[in-house]
Amino acid sequence: MTDVQTRPDPTGEQWPEALEPEKVTGRVGPVIAVLVLAAMIMILNETVLSVALPPLMADFSVTAGTAQWLTTGFMLTMAVVIPTTGYLIQRFTTRALFAAALVLFLAGTALAAVATGFPMLLAGRIVQAGGTAMILPLLMTTTLTSVPVAYRGTVMGLNSVVISVAPAIGPTVSGVLVDSLGWRWLFGLMLPIAAVVLVIGLVIIRTTSETRTAPFDVPSVVLSAFAFGGIVYGLASIDALVDGAAAPLVALAVGVLALALFVRRQLRLQRTDSALLDLRPFAVTNYSLCVAIVVICMATMLGTVVVLPIYLQAGLGVSVLTTGLLLLPGGLVQGVLSPIVGRLYDSVGPRPLVIPGAVLLCGGQWWLSTVSAHTALGLVVAMHVVFCVGMATLMTPLMTVSLGSLPRSRYAHGAAIMNTLQQLAGAAGIALLVAALTIGAAGAGGGPAEALVEGTRGAFVLGGCLGLVAIVCAPFVRRLRENTPR
Repeated sequence: MTDVQTRPDPTGEQWPEALEPEKVTGRVGPVIAVLVLAAMIMILNETVLSVALPPLMADFSVTAGTAQWLTTGFMLTMAVVIPTTGYLIQRFTTRALFAAALVLFLAGTALAAVATGFPMLLAGRIVQAGGTAMILPLLMTTTLTSVPVAYRGTVMGLNSVVISVAPAIGPTVSGVLVDSLGWRWLFGLMLPIAAVVLVIGLVIIRTTSETRTAPFDVPSVVLSAFAFGGIVYGLASIDALVDGAAAPLVALAVGVLALALFVRRQLRLQRTDSALLDLRPFAVTNYSLCVAIVVICMATMLGTVVVLPIYLQAGLGVSVLTTGLLLLPGGLVQGVLSPIVGRLYDSVGPRPLVIPGAVLLCGGQWWLSTVSAHTALGLVVAMHVVFCVGMATLMTPLMTVSLGSLPRSRYAHGAAIMNTLQQLAGAAGIALLVAALTIGAAGAGGGPAEALVEGTRGAFVLGGCLGLVAIVCAPFVRRLRENTPR
């Protein structure tokens, strides 16, 4: 962005005159609200098919491994596109990027709704993900550049609803709609909603910020595609190692090598401010610590969203609809608590929230590791709710502190890095917890249900161990104004 006239707010941060704190609520509030709504609709799609795979497998006569690509392909596309958003946000206006994201999402949703074969449905999911990948960093960057430090916690609380709650309630939405209307309605009902949001956004969003002609490094794009795409594919396919397949290891090796080359190139290009993804945010300790905990949050959350329905359906024998309803309280708790936590953050800072949040997240995973074939459904819901309370208490402070710790010029790249790592974390969490479940079930005795329950316990033990890392990191997160570079 080009320089504009600024003045400091009471916290010392410089603000463009068009975004002075007293003008933010009336001018920026509707813009952020429409971005939050658009992002929530889009990110809901990341997990909305998690309990709809069996009917899709039957309709298209595909195996579970093939059907899983509807989720894997979505995450893979997100991981490839998000690293480019740091460049896109500098090069194009908020209004233009919003319109492009919604148009892509609408096109992908329409394609999926009328799909006559599995390849067509997968193509629709990939196009959907392209739009979703743009909207999340755009939401974060708009919040950071438009909202003063004193109010960011409250606004980030709303953003947390998108990041953590939408994937959590995806299985519930899916269970209800698939059971009553069929899987096509998962896409059919989103079409008019997304279209209305697009129209409202085009009316409300009036971009006043300036753009700059940012450099676009094609080799970096190619390397990032192989790096993040290879890692996500390898992690998502890691269960194939049980059958002796080498493809996951090859993909991971290619991804790691490409990532090393990508990082090396970005470090060289950022000396002239021409990097596709500027990695200097990692030099800020507060940012790095918060991102590490967010990665753990997303890994355990998406892993839980996949493993818990498997346990409920195959281990306890409950229906798809019941599974969705059992996961609903946790999602609702996150939705209610996230804005409240945001307001508390504005008053007390991060540590009084992040430390107990990490304890609750970790404790929820360890409590889930005690499930059995006879655990009461109400107790399972309570375990999940404890975990979700921890998620709600962590995500808002972490996102606010991490991105707010950066200089203003690094906001777009910091948001792109965080969202990219969230996709990698999601793929890793699903892969690791499902692999732990599979390995645990294979080594257990008894019938299939008993073996699966044993595997489920192993999966949540792994989740609990990840939570311990979050507990160790949490006390080192500092208040924003202590660490914000000036």
